[in-house]
Amino acid sequence: MKKIIKQLRLFIEFLIVYILIIILYLLPINIVSNIGGYLFKLFGPFSKSHKIAIANYKKIFNNLNHNEIIKNVEKCWENLGRTIFELLILEKIIDKKNKKIKINGLENLKKATENNESVIFFSIHQSNWEILVPTIDKLGFKIGAIYRHINNNYINKLIINKRNKCIDKSKSFYTPKGKEGAKEIISAINNNSSLVVLVDQKDNAGEDIKFFNINSKTQTAFLKIARKHKLNLIPVKNVRLDNYFNITFYPAINPFKQDIKDSEAMLIVNRIIEKWIIENPNQWFWQHNRFS
Repeated sequence: MKKIIKQLRLFIEFLIVYILIIILYLLPINIVSNIGGYLFKLFGPFSKSHKIAIANYKKIFNNLNHNEIIKNVEKCWENLGRTIFELLILEKIIDKKNKKIKINGLENLKKATENNESVIFFSIHQSNWEILVPTIDKLGFKIGAIYRHINNNYINKLIINKRNKCIDKSKSFYTPKGKEGAKEIISAINNNSSLVVLVDQKDNAGEDIKFFNINSKTQTAFLKIARKHKLNLIPVKNVRLDNYFNITFYPAINPFKQDIKDSEAMLIVNRIIEKWIIENPNQWFWQHNRFS
């Protein structure tokens, strides 16, 4: 009986999200984004994650007083709300005719595209990170990306379908986090695909590496792949501006040209993404328990 009640609850949640998507799709993009931002800014502070966000913010910006930190964290909630609601209309966000994405640094992709090279694009949970994979796919790359499974399987399938509609499934793909996903990624790399990774989250099984000068459990699997397959890393900064997103591709780096450990290579990556966070702190996902 409990299983039936649970499945019924999950299905009702799915129906609510599905109906919400239908309604939101009828509205202009900016209104959808504004609704998400307003709701999360309003209700986010009542969640358990609010305390995590405040504690994280204090660790990095200890020069700010409590009220300043609270105001900034509220803006982080606003960005998260915008991102989640924008995911529900992702097809409209990435549609070129809507002019929501501006791209800089295409010259830094020239070598990879001309030589059909596999690379690893790395970025962080900043601005709207959901637009990265579709944007890179539309630039002609074969792309693989890992996602976290949503607990509600009905909603999970719905979101994956929305993501898949935004890429060319004949060459690019999303795969769930886990052993099977890892196998699919390695297989794709062997078949000349590239990879998009968000490298800023905690990995309980990872190494202790300095992030903002704090020892933090850090994922380095993408570096092991880069080392083994001799892949360059391309930093990708994503910033939310007033009415569009600004994506910048930076020159490729290869930390393994020097004889260094993965942990040392990750420090190089961390220095890059720390700068992005400092530049636009209120667009980062501070609600994640990164420093515990």
